[in-house]
Amino acid sequence: MSGGQASPGAPGPGVTGTRRSARAYALQILYALDGKSDGTDPGQAIAEWGDAFELAVDDGARAFAQELVDRAVAESARVDELITAASRNWRLERMSRVDRNILRLGAAELLPGGAVTPVRVIINEAIELAKRYGTAESAAFVNGILDRVATAVGRTPES
Repeated sequence: MSGGQASPGAPGPGVTGTRRSARAYALQILYALDGKSDGTDPGQAIAEWGDAFELAVDDGARAFAQELVDRAVAESARVDELITAASRNWRLERMSRVDRNILRLGAAELLPGGAVTPVRVIINEAIELAKRYGTAESAAFVNGILDRVATAVGRTPES
């Protein structure tokens, strides 16, 4: 549409930035929780650790991050199983902690039953996280595995 108006159904201004910030924040929470056996509640972690990270998180991003973390934690067994099946020759515990948690975040978001974010958006956002926080090989690694996870859960690039 012309005149700076958004097309109907398009996200409003700042939504993409809010969701990108939320995914980065959710990754930081999952990273911090990974391997902890002290029973830290993810919701409590998001509330308490909000100021501990360098990433400034507004209320909208914090709410979306909470949804992502809750889903990744609630579906952790299924998510880890999907990642393991898709990763060919890589055990989950051998993956870098950053890559493993980016994959958990993306795989949880790809599962049916949650908010319907397009597959391409989920994978592209995971790739951006991998570029920002991972190694030089992380983006390609994350892309390949999440593409196989999407196929395994019945999601197509158009969905």
